[in-house]
Amino acid sequence: MTHDINDLAGRVCTLLDNRRLLLATAESCTGGGISHAITDIPGSSNSFECGFVTYSNAAKTEMLDVSAAMIAQFGAVSEEVAAAMAQGAVANSNADVAVSTTGIAGPAGAVPGKPVGTVCFGWSKGDVTHTERLVFAGDRQAVRRQTVAHALAGLLRFLE
Repeated sequence: MTHDINDLAGRVCTLLDNRRLLLATAESCTGGGISHAITDIPGSSNSFECGFVTYSNAAKTEMLDVSAAMIAQFGAVSEEVAAAMAQGAVANSNADVAVSTTGIAGPAGAVPGKPVGTVCFGWSKGDVTHTERLVFAGDRQAVRRQTVAHALAGLLRFLE
């Protein structure tokens, strides 16, 4: 884990702890990387509720209540699915806030309009959900690292 990710995770934990909020993650392309970054921080048990690694579409539907129709309409890598994943993580846990990632880390998996490196993010708390779609450069590991860092930085912006 890079120093930047460790710093971001520490800042997220401090902010969550100060606000007495619990975090859940809903991860696909990061495969638990955000949860790993958070739980690497001493004392993170005060602010981390759980992580859902929903790599398959079926897992997104079964664990996070993302509708199969939504996945069929927009694709698993979409802002709509990222929003539903974040909302589902809050709804299916005791968390107050959630972050989600769904994307194409590569080297394969690109489809028209969604090249390798495409990642959609969701941040949800209460009735407010924000999403974002980015395209990162680099190999599979670089895309995943950038995704974890952006998810954490986005969570800080979302909560501040």
